[in-house]
Amino acid sequence: MAKTQNKLKSIAESSFEETKVDDGVLVLTHKNDTAGVQSLTREINSEFIQFHFCVKGSSEFVFNGGAYRLNIFAENSLLLYNPKRDLPINLEINPNSWMVSILISIKNFHGLFSQEADYITFLSDDNKGKKYYKDGVISPSMAIVLNQLINFNLNLSIKSLYFKGKAYELLSLYFNRSEDANIEQCPFLVDETNVIKIRKAKDIIVAEMAEPPTLQELADEIGLSLKKLKEGFKQIYGDTVFSFLFDYKMEVARKLLEAGNDNVNEVGLKVGYSTSSHFIAAFKKKYGTTPKKYVMSLG
Repeated sequence: MAKTQNKLKSIAESSFEETKVDDGVLVLTHKNDTAGVQSLTREINSEFIQFHFCVKGSSEFVFNGGAYRLNIFAENSLLLYNPKRDLPINLEINPNSWMVSILISIKNFHGLFSQEADYITFLSDDNKGKKYYKDGVISPSMAIVLNQLINFNLNLSIKSLYFKGKAYELLSLYFNRSEDANIEQCPFLVDETNVIKIRKAKDIIVAEMAEPPTLQELADEIGLSLKKLKEGFKQIYGDTVFSFLFDYKMEVARKLLEAGNDNVNEVGLKVGYSTSSHFIAAFKKKYGTTPKKYVMSLG
């Protein structure tokens, strides 16, 4: 069945560029600069924590023979860890997309934080047997390191050393982000079904950002109580549903303005503001400048 689907989608087999930087630490990079989807697979046992970063474009993780799919978009990261079962990588990389992954054994990872193990909540005694899932946004400082990794063009003799430094720098930046200063073990993570529902809620509000459903409508649509939707969303995404949506809409608006194909009114309408004055006020609240001045600053 999987072969038939692959044939229909014309997915080409490819492979990661793999660099071992330490015992139990690997850096995987891949650039799909083609016009087709590329499929990458790699066996990984349950001893490893996986950090995945989408530098450009988008990709899709395929689990359980295609029964569950997980998107990762540009400038986003995904942390996966399940001590009870292997999580092999089965990744479909879309055209013009770049990915960087760091795989590190739990033993090595714990060693990095041995003096402050409690700081990383999923390493605490209470959580050692639990699976862990977290998606997040790539910060500008992380983006610089990721681009250095994926565009490496120095002498090959220093590649392993260079990648080792950059891999640990990236992990340091990942756990130093202010929004993650106190990483919480999300109680919803124990129940994978709830994680899927919360992600579905995020996908719905993103798809319908111009006319989003109410919180109650959203809760009904994903099959969770209003309380669980609010708590779960905050714990997985670190923000309320509508605060997350506001930030997303402003980011879309900023990119539309940069593209230059729409005027300020049209951009406002596309992200759900019926009047330009409301859009201008929202944009200024987020970025400290008006859309018009922002476009002028692009030169």
